[in-house]
Amino acid sequence: MDESTIVVPSRDGIQLQVYRWAPKGEPLAVVQVQHGLGEHAGRYRRFGEALTASGYLVYAADGRGSGRTAAGDYGNWGPDSWPGWVDDVAQLNARIRADHPDLRRALFGHSMGSFATQQFLVDHADDVDAVQAVVLSGTTDVAGLVPLLDSPVPADLSSFNAGFEHRTGFEWLSRDPEEVDAYVEDPGCGFESEPFRGIPSLLAAVDPQRLAAIRSDLPILLVSGDADPLAGGGAAVEVVGQRYRDAGLSDVTVQLYAGARHELLNETNRGEVTADIIAFLDRTVG
Repeated sequence: MDESTIVVPSRDGIQLQVYRWAPKGEPLAVVQVQHGLGEHAGRYRRFGEALTASGYLVYAADGRGSGRTAAGDYGNWGPDSWPGWVDDVAQLNARIRADHPDLRRALFGHSMGSFATQQFLVDHADDVDAVQAVVLSGTTDVAGLVPLLDSPVPADLSSFNAGFEHRTGFEWLSRDPEEVDAYVEDPGCGFESEPFRGIPSLLAAVDPQRLAAIRSDLPILLVSGDADPLAGGGAAVEVVGQRYRDAGLSDVTVQLYAGARHELLNETNRGEVTADIIAFLDRTVG
């Protein structure tokens, strides 16, 4: 895997630091990776290695307030806050299209990145060429999440660890203790962030009229562990999948993994999950 970096400016003046992971030879397609809350794109390097080994070019941004983009000021969402999160997806998408106009594009969003992706799909439903496949990882029904995030104080995620062993407080992320320890020891993970401004705009992602504008042949894969506290035993993920089907999308797959927790790419069965995602990409854009 050949690693390089680029910078993509956001609309409100933030310089998004982006990894570019390239395969040997001509790529089959491009995968845009959007990470979650309290983490950074560097944690997806192993996933990037698997994707590039399968012939995919990968762009993975450190989101606003995260990773190298934060420059140590973690959790500062900038002037545009949540709407900026979503628009940053569009800005990187535009850069990828400019760099590789002849390649098909897939969008992978994990957790908060998956929520931004859900909103991106309705905000840019009229742009049928934006992406040709979507993977939502660690996602949930955002209708119940917005009230938690629309608060004058930072969201308290400690309740997610209820029901799991309490060694670090982050056992809800993975059954693999080494991965949990790596998260806890990473200064770019688990930081406290400022409250989101503008988060109610995320409710557009559950509006039937807005969803109906998404092109019907867009393939969407939803992957989740059934022990992920955001998944509600898988029921909340099924709600999202059915919502897309009800909107007329004809290629929607929900894949639940028994016993797996929130970070599927860092789970004990990550090889299985990665292979399933690559198989989906091969079928849709590869």
